[in-house]
Amino acid sequence: MVISTGANAPIGVFDSGIGGLTVVGAITRRLPNERVVYFGDTARVPYGPKSPDTVLRYAREITAWLRGEGVKAVVVACNTATAHALPVLQVECALPVIGVIAPGAKVAVAAAYPHAGVVGADVPGHGVPGDGFGTSGGIGVIGTSGTIASGAYARAIWSLEPHATVVSQACPLFVPLVEEGWVDHPATRLIAREYLAPLIGAHVRAVVLGCTHYPLMRTLLGSLLGPDVRLVDSAEATADQVAHVLEERGLRSRDPSTVPVHRFVASDAPAQFLRLGQRFLGAAIEHVETVTLG
Repeated sequence: MVISTGANAPIGVFDSGIGGLTVVGAITRRLPNERVVYFGDTARVPYGPKSPDTVLRYAREITAWLRGEGVKAVVVACNTATAHALPVLQVECALPVIGVIAPGAKVAVAAAYPHAGVVGADVPGHGVPGDGFGTSGGIGVIGTSGTIASGAYARAIWSLEPHATVVSQACPLFVPLVEEGWVDHPATRLIAREYLAPLIGAHVRAVVLGCTHYPLMRTLLGSLLGPDVRLVDSAEATADQVAHVLEERGLRSRDPSTVPVHRFVASDAPAQFLRLGQRFLGAAIEHVETVTLG
């Protein structure tokens, strides 16, 4: 076991599968000097249908493993794990623990309700594809069934703007479609139009992509929602929050002398992880380790 919390230690990131690689990609773009250790719990994916207690147990096991690998911070890149485990992990873990829900909610509120005066939400950086605002109010949230059922995004939004209108929609078919590579398939467009109908009918100003797979669909989603709707990529918002936390705690790496080497670990099916991983990360993955937990 290696315990290290210095600025040169890596950042730990985990997800139920490979979707959290979109968060890794955002972090490495935002913080190019940082190393990342990523754990994808591919043996136990998906987390969405599982009970909150089970998800919490998984999250504790992975966080303990990451701490043993010497990470300086833990990023919960899974929306379901953030909803069910983040508060407990933040209490139990001596390291900074950052989830994906609060950062995305902050950017969405700043986009839809600029009068709310949300501090630290760099809205222009997260407008995909349009930079305009609708004429009505409201925030849409799309995610897996587990994330939507938890109500975590709605609570995070209301904590910042109590009068916000939140329209939540589970989109359970999006994950398999993305993993199949059907991000711009006609069938995907038909399904997306059905899922997005309540949000379009409510004339929302911003839509939170509340699943780490969904950024790969943003062009399709943006074309259906229209240019006046802000698409909020929680991965990008989370990367901004990670940068802020590391800076605040004096943990940000500033050594430009070496190219960071990242580690990718799966609890099962490393070949599938390697095959799909590049699509989510946006860069090549040369090797995937296998570590079984639980």
